[in-house]
Amino acid sequence: MLKLGEVKQGDILYDLGCGDGRIVIMAAQKFGARGTGVDIDPERIQEAEANARQAGVSDRVRFIQKNLFDADIQDATVVTLYLLPEVNLKLRPKLLKDLKVGTRIVSHQFDMGDWEPDKKVDVDWRSVYLWTVTEKAKQEFGGK
Repeated sequence: MLKLGEVKQGDILYDLGCGDGRIVIMAAQKFGARGTGVDIDPERIQEAEANARQAGVSDRVRFIQKNLFDADIQDATVVTLYLLPEVNLKLRPKLLKDLKVGTRIVSHQFDMGDWEPDKKVDVDWRSVYLWTVTEKAKQEFGGK
């Protein structure tokens, strides 16, 4: 997911539904990005914070217990998702409203309905999708 999203130093990554924090932690460790994980489950947030401390990246990552639909993601340059298809579709208008043009969105396993991805890569039995926020996408899919 991070390779497909071309995550690099200087990126600000948000993982919505971050679980144990592994995506955010790897983005900081291996790619030099700063990251924020958002999850509604307080136990997952505690686990993610512990994992970040163990990985030595607590200074570059943070984890927020919050509903992902209420998260402030406006400064993101990359957003990662591993959510159910209906959640992706419900989240799509927020992503297109809140994110700047040029922000990359990477989804594990599930697409965004009729918003065609820029790239789709199959890894074993799973698909990973990449979209780049554009003005056209904001107009075409942002209000649905």
